[in-house]
Amino acid sequence: MGLFDFARNIGKKVFGGEDDDQKASAKLQEHIAKANPGVENLQVAVKDGVATIKGDAKSPEALEKAILMAGNAMGVQEVQAAEATVAGTQQVQLGGDDEFYIIEKGDSLWKIAEKAYGNGAKYTAIFEANREVIEDPDKIFPGQKIRIPKSLK
Repeated sequence: MGLFDFARNIGKKVFGGEDDDQKASAKLQEHIAKANPGVENLQVAVKDGVATIKGDAKSPEALEKAILMAGNAMGVQEVQAAEATVAGTQQVQLGGDDEFYIIEKGDSLWKIAEKAYGNGAKYTAIFEANREVIEDPDKIFPGQKIRIPKSLK
């Protein structure tokens, strides 16, 4: 499962199955804009489980956070961001040094930090890197995709 692929039947309930594509798009855009991961002129469209993100991100990390926020919404199975730019540049290298991790049953941020860094106390770095995606460090769910910063290794 790559950065842009997600589990459609899990995630935060941002829009309902009864919402048409236009309503779902507006609700998902509002959800991302509310946390403001650093994407200017954000536009989000949802159709048949695919969320398309457009806008200009301040950094690759900001775009990754917007992608994760969209993809971790229930009902979204794929995120497309080909038309998004980073600091006005179309050619964007996402995923840089960070890893992406899919939370499994029984995981906690402490356990994930122990696996990633050998020190569970570094869970706060994972939480900070995913603040827009994880609202509460004690409320993560299986199937949720997050960033693991490599700069701490």
